[in-house]
Amino acid sequence: ADHIPLVVDQNPQVPSRIKFLIEGTGEDPAPTLVAMARRLVAAGATALAMPCNTAHHFAAAIRGAVPVPFLDMVALSVARAAGLAGKGGTVGILASPATRKIGLFDGAFAGAGIRPLFAEDDAAMLAAIRRIKAEGAVTEARAALRAASEELLVRGARIQMIACTEFSLIADAVANGTETFDTLDVLVDAIKDFALGDAPDQPGICPQRIFV
Repeated sequence: ADHIPLVVDQNPQVPSRIKFLIEGTGEDPAPTLVAMARRLVAAGATALAMPCNTAHHFAAAIRGAVPVPFLDMVALSVARAAGLAGKGGTVGILASPATRKIGLFDGAFAGAGIRPLFAEDDAAMLAAIRRIKAEGAVTEARAALRAASEELLVRGARIQMIACTEFSLIADAVANGTETFDTLDVLVDAIKDFALGDAPDQPGICPQRIFV
């Protein structure tokens, strides 16, 4: 087993990304995330990882605030998708509607020549995420993810990417016949590679690694 030294900042005071990005009613999470990043570096962290896809909307602010590498889950996951789907391929995205609204993956997918597809029922996806946050991996959330995955498969996305850590808890609910990977697993692989000194030059590994 790999025993990775970790410094963790679990902060329940991070403002809601959904309220800020989708509803337009919440506080900007960026200052809180930047403060967390600085605390982690002060505590001895030599690289940063953030296991929330939607929060990567604020990655630039975090990168600009600290002198250590930021392991970018978005770039790393799109690179994994490109390896599975190939240039010109289609990848289904099982994620918060916020990721589509803010175009979180758009630039990376365009650069890789991949066509992303999102589930069409934003309300069902958002309701499932909120249900999991409140109650865990309940049947209704599993049914919603299954329906979204089946819809994406019908539309041509056999390769599917779970890009929400709530959906990571019910990943086995995806449709039969899909090849699915989880962005959280991709990030974990990058953390292990970095900590063990095996990280290759790849998208998402910031060139600031000289500070490590």
